[in-house]
This record gives sequence, structure tokens and C-alpha cells, in this order.
Amino acid sequence: MENFVVSARKYRPSTFDTVVGQGSITSTLKNAIRNNTLAQAFLFCGPRGVGKTTCARILAKTINCLHPTADMEACDECESCRAFNNNASFNIYELDAASNNSVEDIRSLVEQVRIPPQVGQYKVYIIDEVHMLSASAFNAFLKTLEEPPAYAKFILATTEKHKIIPTILSRCQIFDFKRITVEDIAKHLAFVAQSEGITAEPEALNIIAQKADGALRDALSIFDQMVSFSGKNITYKDVIDNLNVLDYDYYFKAVEDILQGNTSEILMLLHDIISKGFEPQHFISGMGSHLRSLLVSKDPVTTQLLEVSDSLRQRYTQQSQLCDMAFLLKALDINNQCDISYRAANNKRLHLEIALMKMCALCNGSLNILEPPISQPLATNRPASAPPKPASTAPQQPANIPTSNPNASVSQSKPDVKKAETEPKTESEPTDINPVHAPSVTAQQKTEAGTATIRKRGVGSSAISISSLEQEKKVSEEIEETWNSPFTQDELIKSWNEFINKQKKLSPTFAAAISKYQPSLGPNFEIRFPVDNLLFENDKTGMADLRSHLKNTLHNNQFKLIPEIMDKPAEIEAYTDKDKFQKLAQEYPFMNMLQTELKLEGDL
Repeated sequence: MENFVVSARKYRPSTFDTVVGQGSITSTLKNAIRNNTLAQAFLFCGPRGVGKTTCARILAKTINCLHPTADMEACDECESCRAFNNNASFNIYELDAASNNSVEDIRSLVEQVRIPPQVGQYKVYIIDEVHMLSASAFNAFLKTLEEPPAYAKFILATTEKHKIIPTILSRCQIFDFKRITVEDIAKHLAFVAQSEGITAEPEALNIIAQKADGALRDALSIFDQMVSFSGKNITYKDVIDNLNVLDYDYYFKAVEDILQGNTSEILMLLHDIISKGFEPQHFISGMGSHLRSLLVSKDPVTTQLLEVSDSLRQRYTQQSQLCDMAFLLKALDINNQCDISYRAANNKRLHLEIALMKMCALCNGSLNILEPPISQPLATNRPASAPPKPASTAPQQPANIPTSNPNASVSQSKPDVKKAETEPKTESEPTDINPVHAPSVTAQQKTEAGTATIRKRGVGSSAISISSLEQEKKVSEEIEETWNSPFTQDELIKSWNEFINKQKKLSPTFAAAISKYQPSLGPNFEIRFPVDNLLFENDKTGMADLRSHLKNTLHNNQFKLIPEIMDKPAEIEAYTDKDKFQKLAQEYPFMNMLQTELKLEGDL
């Protein structure tokens, strides 16, 4: 039975031209060989599976080739090339720094460098995972790396360049290998499949390339796994089932449901995905990538950013034409916020469902619920000939209002706010509101408020309904701005105590600060209340609640809260024993005589 060789080894590149996805680096190395400008040391760095060690071996083989081609490739026929192909070359040494990272290993290497090559022109030392060398080994290697013999070349390879000391980096030519693109990996996999007589769907190879994350070795390992699973025919369905990958169709179906505003269908689709064992966060990540692909597909210039097959690129282009640019941007923002806060959510599935329902709300007419429209002020709808609204002056407390029955006075002076908001009025319509206490609302404002209410009750879009609510809110705010009903000291004390009792559970500290003293009512609705200090003013919420409570209970928002700091009592000084004796001696002179006769000494 013939031994099986994995595809990563069987189809390992042997020439510069067969290296996948590193054209700039291979061109530079070939030009250096052609111009005889090879450095004494090279550093190949980059992620795994991108061809660092492969390029190092090809470079070592090519510079020792006795008859290189015109394109600076090894001939594979000379003695040096045959020895390299049979792993019997005495001029090329490979050292694994992960297991040979001590000073003694580097000293042994330095001793070998002194011996010139027997066959070929150069002795090449390939040190893989060079970042694993110890600090002492790096220091022992510095002198040889900087001034090696003319026949010695060093090729260092690493995946973690940041762990190499700067003195080593400064002695090497650094080549940064990039991740291999999905398109290049898919093409190489198609070549391997054709060479092995395997039929593979382009979408299946594209999924394998994406799963490899830029590493060709990983892609070939997955390819071998899929051959073991599917045999000689690799299909797209087999790949997504075996690799546990969410199908593109799920995301296309999800966007279709979102565009139709079909909340129930999108929730059932999410349930189907979770029931198949997929993590919800994988769906979030995939949904973000899908929306991004739709966004770049709207412009033919950016369509090339899609690393997908041609048939799938066409599907993206078709669905992107159904999506508005504003929708894609808002949906991407919702998906991004969901992804950021997903880990902190207690109910993760509900967190994702809310995000999907928000996306549906962008298209089913509920967009205004998420982002209420900004309505224009009512003043802009007035005719140009209408006189400007006079500036409001501070209301004065009327002196001719009887105070024998304060409750009656307050009840009569309160305007019927609810009636003003819901019933349209005209200029000729009479009103029962006392002009002294009622708010000044123009006929145009009343008509607009009534129209807004009628639109709200009628059948129309949600935007019209919400705009009507905003207009009613504006009218209500203008009505509240002119509340100036008079109130007495007793009513103030009653409202004040009610607020304290309510705040004892909500904000005990603020309630205790204002409950020590009683407020007093002054002219022009000035409410003065003594306090121990003004630190309570830092409690903005408490002060706002106090103002709101007084406004609603007294039906007046023209009052002014004026805190007054109480005078602090004189501090009591502590008396010493001597002070106590002197105080007693002033009141009772015989104490001095008693001290003298009894010969008392000490602090007295």
C-alpha cells in the first residue's frame, strides 16, 4: 500500500514561480540573484502557512544551482539540485530554534560556519522560528550574523517579529510575507483538485479558502479533510456541513425578511440557525460581513473588494440594488452595536432578536419609532402678516383676588389644559378661561393643535401620527409656560410636606436637607427656604423633582426657589482643668483661699 502524502507537502512549491500570493517577494529575490546583490542575512516574517520556509529553501537551492535558468530558477539537473531534492545537500542546514535555542547550539553553528562549502558556492543556514532563541543565544549570534564569511548566508524565519531584538533586525534584510488572498487560495485548490482528479464546486473551494484565513497550508489540510469526507466530488453543501459554516443563503434570506419587515420570519430563521448548533455570535459576525458585502456591491468600483466567486458576486449585486444606502448604514450600525455589547448581555438570544427586530423596523414603517422626526416650531407655520408674539414679562401676583377661600381661587384659575390640547378652536369661539390666569394661545396655534389631533385619529402613516404628537407636545409646553395661579403660604407648606414624604424613600438625603426648615412665600412668587449649606444644589434630580412637584400641585411655574444659608451657632470651646478652676474662682473667690490653705499644686 502506497504511503499517503498530504497535499501541503506533495504540492509544496519548488520554484519561485510556483509560490502562491508572494509575487513581490519572489521578484525581489530573483533580481538580487541576477544582479549578485544578495545580503548576508535575510529575515522572513509573517503569519503561518504563507511560504516563509518554502521561499527560504527555494532561495538556498537557487543560489547553489550550478546552471540556473535565464529566469533565475534552479535547473533541477545539476549535482547541487539533485542533492537538495534528495535531502542530501551538505551546503544547506536547517535549524529549528524552538528546540535548539541555547548558547551551545549557536556556538556549534558558528563553528560550522568556518568550514567552506565542498560543492556549490554558498553555505546556507535556515533558522526557523528564530524568535524562540534565548537572549544569550541572540547575543552569541550577533558577531557572526554581522560579519560572516563571504560564502555564508543566513535565512531567519519567524511568525513573531516583535520578539526579535533590534540588534538582530538591523543586521538582516526584512521581508514581510502577507496573508494569501481568498482568490489565490481558491485557484491553487482548483489546481490541486484537477491534478488529483477530484471534482470540486467553485463555491466549495471558496468556503475552504475563507476558512483557512490566509494560510495556504491550512487550506490544503482542510481540502484533504473534505476529500476524506466527500470522496472525489466536493460539493458546497458537504463543505458547510462538515466545517460547520453558516450558509450564504441564510444571510440572503435574512436580508429579504428584513426588507419586507417580516419580524416573525426573521425570528424563526434565527431559531432554525440556533437549533442547528450555531452560536448566535457567529450569526452576528456573518450578518455584519453580509451587510458590508451588500454595501460595497452597490458601486461597481468597490465590487472588487468581495472575495467571493463570480456567481455569488452576482447575487450580492442583485440584492444590493434592493437595499437603500441609508438602510444599509443603519443596519450595519445596529449589527455593530449588538456585536459590541453581546458579551455583556445576560440574555444573549434576546439581545440578538432585538437587534434583528430593529432592522425590520427600518423597513416596515416603524422607523420613526426608532428615530422620531424633528418637527418644526409652530411659529414657522404662522402667516407672514401675523404680529410677532409679545415678549412675556414676569407675572405679578394680583392683589384683588380674595384669599378667604384659597382652594376655590386655585381651582378657578387653573386652565383646562386637556381641553386646549384636544379641541380645535377658532377666533370667534368663546372661551371660559379667565384672561388673567389663562395662557396666551393664538388662534393659529389652536387650529394647528386640533388638526394634529384629527390626523392622529385618522388612518395614516406612523410618521404623521408621531408628528402630530410632537405638535401637541409643543402646544402643551407653550401652555405650561404661562401658569401663574396664585397660592397661599398654607398651600405652599402643604405641597412642600407632601414632596418631603414622597422623597423619603426615593432620595432620603435630599429630603432630609430640605425638611429641617419651612419655606416662606414672598412677593412675586418668591419661595425662600433656609438650609444649612448649598451642597444639596448638586442634586440636580432632586431640585428638578421639587420644581415639578410644586408646579403641578400649585399650578404655577413662575415661582423662584431662593435658598438661604442659616447662620452657624458659635462654636463651643473645650475647657481645660485650669480654665475650669479660674472660672469657678471668679464666681467663688474663696476657691483661691482654699487652694492656698490646702497647698494644692499642679495645673490649677
